[in-house]
Amino acid sequence: MNALASVTDNPVADFSDTPWWLSLIKALMLFVFLLLNTLLVIWFERRVIGRMQQRPGPNRTGPFGLLQTLADGVKLALKEDIVPKNADKLMFWLAPAIAGAMAFVSFAIIPLSNEVWMFGHRTPLQLTDTPVATLLVLAVAGVGVYGIVLAGWSSGSTYPLLGGLRSSAQVISYEIAMGLSLVAVFLYSGSMSTSQVVTSQKSLWHVLPMFFSFIVYVITMVGETNRLPFDLAEGEGELTGGFHTEYSSLKFAMFFLGEYVNMFTVSALATTLFLGGWQAPPGFAALGMNGGWWGLLWFFIKLWMFMFFFVWLRGSLPRVRYDQFMRLGWKVLIPLTLAWVVAVAFMRAANNGFLGNGQISLGFTDIRRSLLLVIAAVIIVVFAAAWAFDVRRSRAEAEKAPRQPEEIDPFAGGHPVPPMPGQRLRESRPALTGARTTTDPEEPRG
Repeated sequence: MNALASVTDNPVADFSDTPWWLSLIKALMLFVFLLLNTLLVIWFERRVIGRMQQRPGPNRTGPFGLLQTLADGVKLALKEDIVPKNADKLMFWLAPAIAGAMAFVSFAIIPLSNEVWMFGHRTPLQLTDTPVATLLVLAVAGVGVYGIVLAGWSSGSTYPLLGGLRSSAQVISYEIAMGLSLVAVFLYSGSMSTSQVVTSQKSLWHVLPMFFSFIVYVITMVGETNRLPFDLAEGEGELTGGFHTEYSSLKFAMFFLGEYVNMFTVSALATTLFLGGWQAPPGFAALGMNGGWWGLLWFFIKLWMFMFFFVWLRGSLPRVRYDQFMRLGWKVLIPLTLAWVVAVAFMRAANNGFLGNGQISLGFTDIRRSLLLVIAAVIIVVFAAAWAFDVRRSRAEAEKAPRQPEEIDPFAGGHPVPPMPGQRLRESRPALTGARTTTDPEEPRG
């Protein structure tokens, strides 16, 4: 029986042998798991970026500096809690609570492994599951935007308001491309349940057939979490600290915690939907190292591969311009993902025998190969058309723009002005070198 049949027979994981108190224990374990991993990833990020920049990173507090993050957390909690005079007090307190709480909720539907034996019961290593579990992540991410908007608005200050508007526009726009990339996975796997999506990857991980969805998701998850090179909510030269400029002490810590927990959430979702979730890599399953508590090990390794990817990006790439980032989302990712979803839908229809009502002379493998070629051709054509349109528009704007003179007088405005690229200085006034010259014989020479 193939993976699709098992998905249809069992739409969600089996929690029949899971009492309510065991669910509470698993919820507490997830909470502790995320908190400990957040402490670890902050230390890991500082150490890795330190090595990339040829400096040691934290190495004094505890062995290898492992307690540095804990010390920073205690210091942050003991700082004075300042509330601006013009702030809306209720919303000012509510915003960080929303941002922090929503980050933990999404992890409830992530399967860390299949069924395990725990406290005398056989239960999935997952808090809960529904037939539309993956949509919960997108819904919670949409609610999390309220924390950003309320933080910027309730501060009663200009720069936090601008940062909140910019960050909310960024998150919402990239949620569209992220959702579309996941739609293709739903169509291919035949389920939106996270446990059943993992089950459908027994023979082949989705990262190979759904390669384009994986690339789009990786780009959008970086934009969704406001991480470099897309941390445009914190442009120091434009918006100071962004929407949380006026926050301090534990309220700022909630935003800080929410950002890192969101990194784990989007990485766990990528692991679940594209890298087989808790399933062992090829070769290890035959050794009996698949499922059970072994699944937690493979899931943890895949999860931290994405966390290293986040850290590597921060240490390697500069921040992009906001208009470039938004143009990438609206004019490139969303149109291409729409075309990809349509192509995957046609491929799914062919697999189900809807094309030609089963009277096609080609075999199943030939149909799939042909459809993959068509999908690749469609994506290339759409991308080339979008790129040509953007180049043509940029050239038209450049032609309409006023041209800069090739030769300028640096003292035309009363003070020296350096030349722009492609310009040269006029030689009639050599005062730039500090030497004063004149052609008037009556004027004394300096």
